[in-house]
Amino acid sequence: MILGETNTSAGAPLSDPMSYLSSFAPGAGRLPPRASANTDANVMSLDGLWAFRLTPSVHELGDSFSAARFDDSEWDEIPVPSCWQIAGLRDSDGTLLPQSQARFGLPAYTNVVFPFPVDPPHVPDENPTGEYRTSFVVGTRPGAAARHLIRFEGVDSAFAVWLNGHALGWGTGSRLPTEFDVTEALFEGVNTLAVRVHQWSPASYLEDQDMWWVSGIFRSVHLIERPENAIGDHFVHADFDPGSREGILTIETDVPATVSIPELGISLHRAHEPLRLAGVEPWTAETPRLYDATLTSAGETLTLRLGFRRVRIEDGRITVNGRPIRFRGVNRHEWHPDTGRTLDEATMRHDIELMKTHNINAVRTSHYPPDSRFLSLCDAYGLWVIDECDLETHGFHLVGWQNNPSDDPRWLDALLDRIQRTVSRDKNHPSVIGWSLGNEAGDGDNLRAMAEWARKADPDRFIHYEGDLNSAYVDVYSRMYADIDDMALIGAGAEKRTPRVEDDAHRRGLPMILCEYAHAQGNGPGGLSEYEELFDRHRRLHGGFVWEWIDHGITQTASSGPHAGERFYAYGGDFGEVLHDGSSIIDGLVLPDRTPSPGLAEFKAVIAPIRLSLRRGTDGRVTVTVENRHDFLSTGSFVFRWTRAVDGGPATGGVLDVEPVQAGGSANIGLPFDASASADPSQTLVLTVTVHTGHATAVVPADWEVSFGQLVEAAHPEPAPTTPVAPRTIRGGWTLGNARFDSRGDLVELAGLPVSGPRLDVWRAPTENDTAGPARSWRALGLDRVHHRHVGVQEHENALVVTSMTMAAGADAGFSTQITWTATTTGGVHLHAEVAPTGQFGLALDRVPYSEAEFVTLPRIGLRLGLPAGAAVLEWFGLGPGESYPDSSKAARFGLHSASVSDLQTPYVVPQENGLRSDVRRARLAWSDGRSIDIASPDGIGLTVRPWPSEALTSARHPTDLVESDRTWLNLDAAQNGLGSATCGPDTFTPYRLHPRNRTFSVDLG
Repeated sequence: MILGETNTSAGAPLSDPMSYLSSFAPGAGRLPPRASANTDANVMSLDGLWAFRLTPSVHELGDSFSAARFDDSEWDEIPVPSCWQIAGLRDSDGTLLPQSQARFGLPAYTNVVFPFPVDPPHVPDENPTGEYRTSFVVGTRPGAAARHLIRFEGVDSAFAVWLNGHALGWGTGSRLPTEFDVTEALFEGVNTLAVRVHQWSPASYLEDQDMWWVSGIFRSVHLIERPENAIGDHFVHADFDPGSREGILTIETDVPATVSIPELGISLHRAHEPLRLAGVEPWTAETPRLYDATLTSAGETLTLRLGFRRVRIEDGRITVNGRPIRFRGVNRHEWHPDTGRTLDEATMRHDIELMKTHNINAVRTSHYPPDSRFLSLCDAYGLWVIDECDLETHGFHLVGWQNNPSDDPRWLDALLDRIQRTVSRDKNHPSVIGWSLGNEAGDGDNLRAMAEWARKADPDRFIHYEGDLNSAYVDVYSRMYADIDDMALIGAGAEKRTPRVEDDAHRRGLPMILCEYAHAQGNGPGGLSEYEELFDRHRRLHGGFVWEWIDHGITQTASSGPHAGERFYAYGGDFGEVLHDGSSIIDGLVLPDRTPSPGLAEFKAVIAPIRLSLRRGTDGRVTVTVENRHDFLSTGSFVFRWTRAVDGGPATGGVLDVEPVQAGGSANIGLPFDASASADPSQTLVLTVTVHTGHATAVVPADWEVSFGQLVEAAHPEPAPTTPVAPRTIRGGWTLGNARFDSRGDLVELAGLPVSGPRLDVWRAPTENDTAGPARSWRALGLDRVHHRHVGVQEHENALVVTSMTMAAGADAGFSTQITWTATTTGGVHLHAEVAPTGQFGLALDRVPYSEAEFVTLPRIGLRLGLPAGAAVLEWFGLGPGESYPDSSKAARFGLHSASVSDLQTPYVVPQENGLRSDVRRARLAWSDGRSIDIASPDGIGLTVRPWPSEALTSARHPTDLVESDRTWLNLDAAQNGLGSATCGPDTFTPYRLHPRNRTFSVDLG
């Protein structure tokens, strides 16, 4: 890369905001972009409280706000950095305000559609504009040759700058730094900086990135001294030769400089001259080895952290240091529920801690370069990064890509400017192994020009862009949300031809990634294991990046009702937006407060870098297969442990001796005899092997569990013997065992507890994935509004047999249910249910626009009972401790678990089906007053306990809408439909679909 070789075309004059707000140019008066740097030159932070005034339109702006003596004493104050809409939701003391009292407008969310007319480059007259002012003091100026710069790390969306009344310039590119030379305008003493920021600008057409539209100076601002002979820019090339194990260092600078690396014995080596270093430890995401260095010119010293690594595309595979790598990644937006896009370093570090402790090894910076401090943390702690340019034009899709900037020559300078600033800022981070041109921006020659510039500037990283199916100018083939059938074809090189046949051979030779998959909106995603199996099977497939990392909720408080004053998280539509995309912004693996979701636990288990499989051989001994799925690390630094438990009783265990298994290898290890010993056939034996970190790293503690494997040898006893005692007739019904039934055969008392039900339940509060897919057909069948008809009750051979019909108004599709009750020898009752679908399911769905194979499914088949309200604890023997569903259960382990009813609920931002505990063999629900009921199902059953029914979950928009009812609701499920990823991906895969067919299941209650 030739330092400073960037597009510097001039834009509209600063004196006329209406001119630059209709200009295709990226800015004017700016300095060429350069790398982020840690310098010993003087750097003054200008962060803090600034004077602030918001006007609704540029037509209401005055001309004098930039003058040094302008009186801003009546203005508001706002923190810099911040987003003004988010900052305005709080009073000056930090107290949350009602929306009606928001000080600086309200946030708005859209995913694709532009919230203004698509009339490029024009934007509405109703263009909220924030004017900022601050003062700072400069001491004695250094020598005349020194310069001073002001650097803005991020401003949304267009802004103009004055210092002491002198116009400096204007800029765009919200998530990219902009520097202005302020030397001629800077005073000794008090200086006044004025900044005008517009919410909408032509640049907004390039920043339609599926996020909240919020504005302002949202990243830091600095005054930076540039002494004479300071280093204007530098480019670190820290190569690693996997053959010789040597590091090869060259550093480009724009002035003469020397480099020192004390740890390697290098002192004052001249930059620009290649330096070969024997015995260098390479940098990888698994072994993030950095070397401290300094780069010194006559005027400045920069502190560097060098990571030696080589990125190549070789034989159709992405390699680092000569080895293919796998992306177990996430897409990461920058977000905090209290500060919006403004993050502190502690929050960034916490994100990386969560990622590393959940086996995530890669980040795609969707859909813009992040705060540069995040990349420094990725360097230090180890994550592969695909650094994405600040570009998305998705809203043009809705107008047939007409006038799309990606293929409009008027926008060429702006698009080149963005990739140049991305590469220039981040080129020295070893964690960054690929450049992404942007996201969902269609196709066109401007994208090709961006790729050509980036490849020339930095040939040592790959180029990514998903939007061009021809893949002619990229180095990896990328897709979003391809289903598993398509992925199998791609893995085998048998996918459909490219739209341009001449590009087909090139694309088939490329490695492939899923830049987005497994949409993590709400309860889900399901089907992660199927993707991982394909990644394992096909060498071409390098993994992918789950959409996405965090729910972008905004902290609000309930204004009324029983939860008044309690906090919840707002999403699209909660701020009165005319156009919005609802809860699509709530689509992360962590909740807004960064609490891990069940989906993150599932992802951790599926992508585990060490996989453990247990099996019992014909000789009776148990063998553990240890599969090391790391790209570089051996298992030598990990600790393996085993435990053995029978029927949920106390566990015994020990450390398992495992010889180191190299990356990509596997080994079979025998469990010791005291672990392998079989249990009595009437008991359930659970053998568990876990693998833990052997030592702490900066972000992962010692003894942290990486993965686990289990062998469950379930007991299969004969059905619990029933007592040949006929139901006893009493006034108004019957008694049987410890149960009492009314005249219709409904259970009204069990073990001294009042009970209602059971009723057949075929509905669940739709998950976000359900809402986007099968829930439409479920509602067409009326499953959310069924009626129950009592058919009959009779005594038959010491049993009470109750028959009912369940159907919806306007439909003949429904279910016949027969429940047979008998007494057990333990004094309880045995319930045997037979459920049979009846009627014309397909006929009721003619108006639903889906193929029959996809939509004739049911949410659940089970029974629901009403039990006493009040604080209660569930202890169960089955899968846990978290929730699990048919296509999302790898994180659940079999054993004895316990949780309060409150803790059994997952507080998704949008209330929906949650909390299922699967394969439960026995359970006890106990209230604080000592009352309890026991549940047993030798073949396993799904179990959910809630303080509200599914209907309440269905109607609630936020958790603060949920009010505990006068009962505790117990669901006993024979089956539930899977979760899938239909909000923005495949629906539930075929093996996990619950179709209407006969079901039988049994439960003991007492």
